[in-house]
Formats: sequence, structure tokens, C-alpha cells
Amino acid sequence: MIGIGTDRIQLVKQLVKNVKDRYGYAWTVLQGLVKTDFRLRYQGSFLGIAWSVLKPLMMFCVMYVVFGKFLRMSDGTSTYPVVLLLGISSWQFVTESTNVGLRSVVDRGDLLRKIHFPNYIVVVSATVGALISYAINLVVVFLFALVARVHFTWRVVLLPLNIIELYVITLAVTLLMSTMYVYFRDIAHIWDVLQQLVFYGMPIIYPLTYVTDRGGVLADLARLELLNPFAQVIQDIRHNFIAPETQPTIWNQFDNWAIKLFPLVFTAVLLESICSVEIVVNSRRSCNVRDCS
Repeated sequence: MIGIGTDRIQLVKQLVKNVKDRYGYAWTVLQGLVKTDFRLRYQGSFLGIAWSVLKPLMMFCVMYVVFGKFLRMSDGTSTYPVVLLLGISSWQFVTESTNVGLRSVVDRGDLLRKIHFPNYIVVVSATVGALISYAINLVVVFLFALVARVHFTWRVVLLPLNIIELYVITLAVTLLMSTMYVYFRDIAHIWDVLQQLVFYGMPIIYPLTYVTDRGGVLADLARLELLNPFAQVIQDIRHNFIAPETQPTIWNQFDNWAIKLFPLVFTAVLLESICSVEIVVNSRRSCNVRDCS
């Protein structure tokens, strides 16, 4: 028994060593890039890192006044402002990650030519920097929730899983677009338009119940919006963090498990595509990054 236990310990140590040997250098480069990017992001700005909070807050004020007060598209609950802020902050993370990340391979072309490390590291560093800003925004949302006297439930423990899912989806999309951007610069302009369509099409600035409570075909179409992995996970985040009573999710809107699992399956497919992206980027690195200017 002692011999078996020793063998297992040695196996674990060897596994840890193999991971360090394979990813240790990449991890060191990633840490350096994240620190540098985050320091330079607000360099020369008077308010500095405060802009990571001010941008979603200002957008929240505009959306709340227009859609909540003038158009009266709120759900009428005291938690709606907090839910709106959380949705805007979550989408801000997606847009910041993709807008910076899709250009990262091209923008870091000189560095990639001088130092040999996997191309995907520069994309990951962009998304991690946005994730740090998102974490700061979540703290602000939490403070708003305390002021609004939000009643937190046990579902809060599911929030880390939701955030991981949001990060994985965002990272996968960013990796795909960063590869496409190397060959096809127009992808940046296409994404600028597409992300606006996705934002206004998802139940972020308006409650999903605003449409579903009316019934009919529009209600069915509104529920289908939850098949969008971004909409699904943002609704899950708002449901588990702030308002489980007023925020419907794909888990309670559909009985068919194939539909319920579709966003997760789609995310898994995107995860697999990450490996393909890395192969494509690295195999064409010498002939494409050289032309990035």
C-alpha cells in the first residue's frame, strides 16, 4: 500500500513538472504582457483605471433613462437598475476583450518576430486585462446591490462557473477573430456593426419578461434569444447574482434538454476551435505576421 501511494505521488510530481516545462515560459510571458497592457491602457489619462468603471456606469445612466424611464421597458422591480448595470458590465467585458484581442496578433507583430512564444498568448493577455476590469465592475455592482437591498440567495455560489463560461466563450470568439484579422482586416469593421446588433438584440437593456409576458409568437422568438451563448450566460449571471425571481434563464424556459444544452455544446465546439486556431496561426506565422503593418 505504501509503495502504491509513493508511486502516485511520483506520478503527480512528474505531471506537475511536465506542465511547468510545457507552459511555464508561456505563463511567464502572459503575466508580463497582462501587467504591461493594464499599465499602458490608461497611461496619460487623468482618471486612469477609474475609466474601467466609469464607461459602463455612463452607459448604464443613458440606457436607464431612455429605456427604463422614457420607454418604460423595465420590469417594474427595485432590482432592475442593478440587473441593467450587471448586464451592461458583462457585455462591456465582451466588447473590450474582442475589440482589443482581435487586433493583438497584428499589433504585437514586432514582438512575435523577436521573441518566440505561442501567438495565442497575446490574445489571452488582452482578454485577461478585460477580465480584471470586469472584476472591478462586479465589485461596483455588488455595492449597488447592497444599496438596493438585493436579497442574495444560494445561487451566488454558481456565479464563478457563469463567469468562467462567459470568459471561455469570449476567448474562443476573440481567438477566431484575431486569426481572421491577420488575413482579412475588414473583420474589425464587421464586428463593430455585429456587436451592436447582438447587444440590442439580447435582453440586456430590456427585460426578457417584457416580451415573454405578452405571449404569442414574439414571446417564443424572445425565448429563442437564449440560444445565443452570450445571452444565455449573461442571463444566468443576473439570475444567480441579483434576481432569480425576475430573470428567466434557458434552464426554466425550455423543457427540452437538447435546447437547454445547446449554448454549452456550442461553447465546447468553440473551445475545440481554439486548438485549430493555434495551429493555423503558428503554421502561417512566418509569412503573415511579417506583413502586419
